[in-house]
Order: sequence, then C-alpha cells, then structure tokens
Amino acid sequence: MTISYNWLCDYLPVRPTPEELSVILTRIGLEVESLEKIETVKGSLEGLVIGEVLTTAQHPNADKLKLTTVNIGGPAPLQIVCGAPNVAPGQKVVVATIGTTIYPIEGEPMTMKKAKIRGEESQGMLCAEDEIGLGAGHAGILVLAPSLIPGTPAREVFNISEDYVYEIGLTPNRMDAMSHLGVARDVCAYLNNENNNQAYSAKIPAIPALPKAAISLPISVSIVNTVANPRYAGLSITGVKTGPSPDWLKNRLQAIGVRPISNIVDITNFVLHETGQPLHAFDATAIKGGRIVVKNLPQGTPFITLDDKERKLDAADLMITNGEGEPMAIAGVFGGAHSGVQATTTSIFLESACFAPASIRPTSFRHGLRTDAATRFEKGVDISQVPYALQRAAALICELAGGQIASDMVDIYPAPKPKTQVTVTYAYIHRLSGKAYPVTKIHNILVSLGFDILAQTAESLTVAVPYSKPDISLPADIVEEVMRIDGLDNIEIPAFISIAPSLSAQPDKERIKEKIAEYLAASGFHEIFTNSITNSKYYPEELQNSLVRMLNSLSADLDVMRPSMLETGLESVAHNLNRKNEDLLFFEFGKTYGLANNGYTEHDHLSLYLSGHKTQEHWQHKPELVDFYFLKGFVINIFTQLGIKGLEWEEAPQDSLAQAYTLKVRKNPLAVLGAVTASKLKRFDIKQAVWFADIDWQLVLQLVGQHTDKYFTEIPKFPAVRRDLALVLDKQVKFAAVAQAAASIKSPLLQQMNLFDVFESEKLGTNKKSYAVSFTFQDVQKTLTDKEIDNVMDKLVKTFTAQLQAEIRK
Repeated sequence: MTISYNWLCDYLPVRPTPEELSVILTRIGLEVESLEKIETVKGSLEGLVIGEVLTTAQHPNADKLKLTTVNIGGPAPLQIVCGAPNVAPGQKVVVATIGTTIYPIEGEPMTMKKAKIRGEESQGMLCAEDEIGLGAGHAGILVLAPSLIPGTPAREVFNISEDYVYEIGLTPNRMDAMSHLGVARDVCAYLNNENNNQAYSAKIPAIPALPKAAISLPISVSIVNTVANPRYAGLSITGVKTGPSPDWLKNRLQAIGVRPISNIVDITNFVLHETGQPLHAFDATAIKGGRIVVKNLPQGTPFITLDDKERKLDAADLMITNGEGEPMAIAGVFGGAHSGVQATTTSIFLESACFAPASIRPTSFRHGLRTDAATRFEKGVDISQVPYALQRAAALICELAGGQIASDMVDIYPAPKPKTQVTVTYAYIHRLSGKAYPVTKIHNILVSLGFDILAQTAESLTVAVPYSKPDISLPADIVEEVMRIDGLDNIEIPAFISIAPSLSAQPDKERIKEKIAEYLAASGFHEIFTNSITNSKYYPEELQNSLVRMLNSLSADLDVMRPSMLETGLESVAHNLNRKNEDLLFFEFGKTYGLANNGYTEHDHLSLYLSGHKTQEHWQHKPELVDFYFLKGFVINIFTQLGIKGLEWEEAPQDSLAQAYTLKVRKNPLAVLGAVTASKLKRFDIKQAVWFADIDWQLVLQLVGQHTDKYFTEIPKFPAVRRDLALVLDKQVKFAAVAQAAASIKSPLLQQMNLFDVFESEKLGTNKKSYAVSFTFQDVQKTLTDKEIDNVMDKLVKTFTAQLQAEIRK
C-alpha cells in the first residue's frame, strides 16, 4: 500500500514531520517498509532563477553562438554564452547560475561552472525545458511570461512540489487502511490516545451544493443478484468536458504511482485512494434504454474489456448491463471498451457500489484482472460509504470538468446491513494483551476508531463495529485494536513467565518430521519445496478423470493438484541440471491429492530424489554414480531412526519406475523406490539417471505411534560368535528369501546375518550363484558353547536346503 505524505496531511488536524509520521504508522500496526522523497521535477529546480535578457551580440569566434547579458536581480548582470536560435533582448528566461545542478530529461546531471566558451567568459546557462526536466522541448530556450520578476526562484514559478511516499506492509485483514482517510483515522486515534482526549479526528472533505442541469437525464437501476451486489448508487452528470487534470490532482496520483489519464478517470482514482471506495464512470450514451441492470449473464457470453480483449464470461461473473441486456462492465473488476469515458464524452453516469468479496475474487482471478477496485472489493469495502464517495466524486467532476447534476441520486440498498456487535470483558483484554489498560483508555481508543459503545458494566463492554472494519467479529479483534493504537512497545515485558506444563499428543508429528529432516540434511541432502499445483499434461489419459482440477487456474500449466510427488520433484531436478548442478540429493515433505466418493483426499509423503555421483571427484578414488543400493540405504536408515521393524521387500513394477520395489510392513505398502523410467525423464528433458523413493508418511506416523515406548538394555557382557556359510542357489533367489528362511527358525541366539559376497561362475552349475553369508550369535546370560552354535547352524542348513534347495559349499 502506497501513501502520500502531503495527501495524508490534508486529512490530519496536525502535521507531523515525515519521520515522525513514519514512527507513528509503524507503532499502530501500519509497518512502514520504506520512506522515499519524491519531486515533481527531479532536483526541484533548486538554484534556478528567472532572468531577463538585456542584450545579445554575435560571438566573435563562433557563428552559432551569441553573447548575452542577463539580469537575475543581482547587483550586476551576468554574461552568458548562448547557442539557442530564439534568444532575444527583453525575454524572461530560466537561468542556471554557477554552482547549480540541472537534471535533464535525458543524460546525466550537470553542475554549472564558470567557463570560457570559444574565448569568452560564460557565467551560467540559459535553459531549454528538456535541460531542466520540465518537458521534451529543445528547439530553443524556454521563454516565460514577460510579467515575471528577475531573481524569482524558478520553483515558485513552476509550482514545483515535494512529497514523501510511504510503502506500508498491510496485513490482509486491514482493508480499512487501504485509503488515505482510513490511515488518517488511525493516526488521529493514536494522537488521541497519546493526549488522552478526543480532540483529533480526520478532516472529512465536505460536499458543497452541486450545480443542477437544466435538462434531466434520469437512469434507473435494478439489481437482480442482490447477494453479489447488496448496494448500488449512481447519478447522471451532463455538460462534462473531458481533458487533462489540474496539476494538483496529477501530483497526488503520480506520487502513489498512478498514471493520470483524464480528469474524469483521475477523479475516480483519486476518490478510490482517498476513501477506499471504487467508482466507475459510464458514458451515458452507452446506457441503452436509460436503464442499468446488475445481473449474471449466460456462460460464454463474449465481452470486450477496456484493454480491447474479448473475454468469454463465466455464468458466475456479475455484470453491469444496459437496458437491452448488453454487458458494459464486469462488476467491481473492469470496465468495457464501448461504455467507458471517451474524449468526446459529455454526459456520464457515475457508479458507486458494494460488491460481495465472494463474487469479485473468483471473477478477478478467472480473467486475470487484478485491478485496484477488485483488490478492495475482495477484501470488503465500507458499505456505509457508498453514497459519500459518489457525492465526493460528483463534486470534483462538477468543479474540474464543468459537469452539472442531471438526476437524483439512485441508492438501491434492499437489505441494510446491521453493524456487528462484540462483547469483551476487561479481564479478557488484560489476559490476552498482558497489560491492565484503564477503562477510560480502552473507551477512548475504541471511540476514536469509530466504534460505538452500546453497553458497559464494571466487567465488560459491548461495541458496534464500524462498517469500515469488516474483519472485526471476535473479542480478540477488539484486544488487537486496543493494543496497536496504544502501542505494542508499551506492553511491559514481565520479569518472569509462569506456564503450566502440558502433555502433547504422541507421537509429536513435527518432532518426528524434524528428526528425519535433520538426518537427511546431515547426510548431504537438500530439502526442496515444490508447488502442489502442477500441469495435467504430465499424466496419462487414463488418469485425467481422477485429477483434482483447479476451478480458477492462473495458468494453463498450473491446472491440477498433484496426484504424485514424482513430477514436481523432477521439475526441480531438471532446473538444477540445466544449471550444471549435476550431483543431487533432494528430499521433500509434501501432499498429494485425489478424488473420493465424498469429495477430495490428501495424503502426506516423504520423497527422495537422487541423481549424479555419490561423492565429488577426488584424486584418491573415482566418483561412483548413485544406484539402487545407495537409495535403499537411506530409506532403511529412515525407518531404523524411527524404530520401524519387520520390513518386507517385494518387486512391484511401476509405470514411472524401473527396478521398482515396494517396502511393506504387515502387508501394508510403506514405500516405493526405484529408477525413474527413460520415458519419464525424457518428458522433463533429463539426460542422466534419477532414483526416486516415495514414503507413505501418514503410515509412518501411525507405525511410530504404535511404538511410543522406548526400551533400553545394557551392553552384553558376553562375547558374540560369528559363523559363515556359502550357499549355492538358483539365480532367481533373492537374499530376502534367505533372510526370511533364517528368521523362520526363531532362534533367540541369532542376532544378525549379513551378505558379504556374491559369486557367479559356470563352475557352480547352470543358472547358479553363491551367497556368502555371516551369522552372528550371542547370549546375554552366558558364554555360548560350540555345541549350542552348531545346533543352530544345523537348523539353518536344513532350512536353507528344504526351503531354498540350497547347497552348502565346502
């Protein structure tokens, strides 16, 4: 939000300095992000004066130069060399004296110095308008009115003004501060609180008697959709002369970054930023049938907007139409190309209305029209201010454009809105704010902000909320108003804080998430955050009907909620690879979305994306590419960190993954991992292998929640014993089958088994391989004997032989 210092001070009863005002605004919750001095002309013509050319003579050493003497009101005239073809005695001109810096329209600033030009002394410069930033003219020096007095500062002649502009970081709920009058009300409330009185109030511009036209131009109004348009006001103005705005109005708008267009349009923009109420002016000749109807039009109705683009209307778009049903404007968002004010316009219909935020916001996003009017309507405007803003703009149009009022004001307000009432106790204010405010201070602040005190007791008060604050509905909102006007920095920090310990639900989801994130970050991973909204073109035709589609997509490439974590992660991988960041370890916590019988579903995931090399290139070893086992190690470590056991591996082909495995716990799929297929990588223009793991984070949290108790045991006192076996098996047998067979003997002595070698050779037999497996045995109560170990080893051999048809290599 941009606020002009000069403009704001028009409504304040006192004029603090720009720096003082900056401090006040920040204290009352309108955080000033920047304060910048601006000038209508760069340099403000500082040092430039009005001079009178006394004499001119030909330069003795240059055909195109002249020697002039110029009176600038000093004790003696100045000699100035001038090359302008139009310089002549008796002219009043702008003179840049020695030491003055000028700021041309183009080029760098230049400081005047005493100089000799072709051998003749020059004590300054006679200026053209482009040389001092006043315009683009460079045909000759700027010749002024003969009545001007030499020595007069040029800034006084050209009415140069300075201003200060505040960039305020508004929170989304503060629509009441989206205008200069709204900010002025807050500043006055602060001043009243500082002085403990009700002496200050914003100076609301009065509405003068308006001139009446000899011939009336009545235009009737009817509202079909009163839900989307609870109030509509308007009046006709004739005799309008469209043209440029006066300088003061241009300066006000330019200060806040609004480009002046014409007096009528500028006045509606001025009143918008003054009051916060959007307005729109229609050319009265476009209102066929002398009637305005506010309604919705059929789906797909074409409409050409002010930017000369044809848009297809949605059935939910609220429209302003004429008596023949033709659309003239998208209500509260954008005007039409054929109904707006033109250079030839002489009669207008001025609109001031209140449109429902729930109607404006979808329409604004649907058509990509983020206008100042839409921004205010979608947050909610002061419905009580609709007639005042209309009359204020009408008065300015009559004053600046020669208009005359040609109709009575139409004000359609079928269901007047009651003020919101809120009851709050003083004890609640004390408890929530941490400060015991005097009752008189609370009343003073609320009244200064426009609240009405409806009832009060020794314990509480009931207030009616002003229409300008539609966000206030709860007692906490009242506390916030009191705190910010009194100043958050006025709340004392206590010497100690008393808190009652509380038990949180187990498991603590955030702590678990943080634990795994820290583990992955410590292992070299980088966390990424990708957009949950993605491109439907990433997914095959058979999935299109199951996608969650955006109702108001901002882009054709962002039209669905992602059903999978893979594609958005690959976007990030491709982005990095395209910038030569080729060794990637990424992880992401995110959600996927789908359709269900009763609506929509969302699911939590943890995804890993690996590509490139495990380690950087080094002279001591060659770099190795990441592979399935590298990925598998991280997945297993995650579950080990969380105490999840009983993992089962199963080959599970996937459309997007090759060498894909599903990791299950008690038959429930817990994770899927594998290599992204070449066709999927090609879709993202990725030319190196990418490994992907998708972990069902919701199931992880459920499993952790079932094992919240932690058990600790002392380190065993008795030694462990290792035995090795070499098993000859069919090539199709996975090590997981060996581990499962070993677990089936259920020996408490078998603590660990490990595959430490795989050997394949024709000597073993056709389609055979050898697993070298180590077994670790231990008893926590005593030292194991060879006999006890041999008994378990015999059971293992028999089991391997029976279940896996294994042969024991000697």
